[in-house]
Amino acid sequence: MNKEVKGRGGCYRAVITGYGSFAPAKKLTNEELAKMVDTSDEWITTRTGIKVRHITTEDETTAYLATEAAKRALVEAKLDAGEVELIIVATITPEMVFPSTASFVQRSLQARKAWVFDLAAACSGFVYGVSIVQQFIEGGRVKNAIVIGAETLTKITNWSDRTSCILFGDGAGAVVLERAEDGRKGVIYSTMSSDGDRWEALNCQAYGSLHPPDKELDDPKKIYMEIKGREVYQQAVRRIIETVMECLEWCGVTIDDIAMVISHQMNARIIESAAKRLKLPNEKVFLNIAEYGNTSAASVPIAFDECARSGKIKRGDIIIFVAFGAGLTWGANVIEF
Repeated sequence: MNKEVKGRGGCYRAVITGYGSFAPAKKLTNEELAKMVDTSDEWITTRTGIKVRHITTEDETTAYLATEAAKRALVEAKLDAGEVELIIVATITPEMVFPSTASFVQRSLQARKAWVFDLAAACSGFVYGVSIVQQFIEGGRVKNAIVIGAETLTKITNWSDRTSCILFGDGAGAVVLERAEDGRKGVIYSTMSSDGDRWEALNCQAYGSLHPPDKELDDPKKIYMEIKGREVYQQAVRRIIETVMECLEWCGVTIDDIAMVISHQMNARIIESAAKRLKLPNEKVFLNIAEYGNTSAASVPIAFDECARSGKIKRGDIIIFVAFGAGLTWGANVIEF
C-alpha cells in the first residue's frame, strides 16, 4: 500500500512477526446441542452464525491452549522462547486464581528471560494486550513480546441455559510482536474504552471477593456466565462502529485503504450489522465464528491467524483488530501487517 498512514512518532515500532492458534480437537455441533437443550441448528445459525464450537477435555486447561498457540507463533516468528522478554495472557478463564496463567505459559515455554502477567478485559483482552505491548516496545522497555488470548469458556457455561450455552467455545491465539527500526509501521494506532456502569450486561459473579467460595450464593447459577443479549447487541454494534470510525479518522485513512477488519467473533449478526453501517464490503470482513463460536479474548488472534495463513491478507496491508466485551470494554488496533 502506497498511501502514507499517520501513526505515532518515535523510532521504535511494534511489528507482528509471528502468529499461531490452537483449538481442542473435540467439537460440539448445533445438532448435538439440540439434544441437550430446547434449540435447533436453524435457530442457532439464524441468530448467531455459529455451527460448531470446540470443547476442551478435562486435561486441556487454559495454560495448555495458550502454550500451544504461543509455540506456533514463535515458530512463525523464528524466535527462540529463551529470547522472549514479555508474555501477556488475556483471559477470563485463568488456570487458577493465582499465580497467573502467563506464569504457567512461561514455565512450559522455558521462557526464563520473560516477565509475565494476565490481563482480564474479557473479549477485548487481546486488543488491550497489543496496545500495552505497543507502548512497551515504542518506549524501549522491551524488544519483543507474546500476546496470547486464551479461553476455556465451556468450563463456566451453564449447559441448561439455551440463550448462552449455544454461544461459547474454547481456543487460543497468539502473536509475537518485535521491535523494528526498518521503516515498517507495525501497530500504528490503538484505542481502548470501557463503561463499568453496564457490567451486568455480561458477567460471571462467582467466585471472587464479592461472592467468595465459603459464602452461600443467593443464586447457584452465579457460577456461570450471564448475558443480556439485547443490550449486548445494541452496545456492541454501536461501539464497534464508533471505534472503527475513530481509527480511520486518527490515521487519516478511509475504508478503501483497509484490507481487512478482524472483529471479535461474538455474533455474526452483530459483525454484519456493524459492517453494513460502516459500508464495509464482505471481502473486508473476516468471519470464522461458524467454526469456533465465541472464544472471547481468543477470537481475534484465532481469526487473524486463519486470515493470514489463508492469504486473505499480506505483508504491507493495513488491518484493524476490533473487539467488544464484558466490563463493558471495547477497543481496536490499526496495524500495518
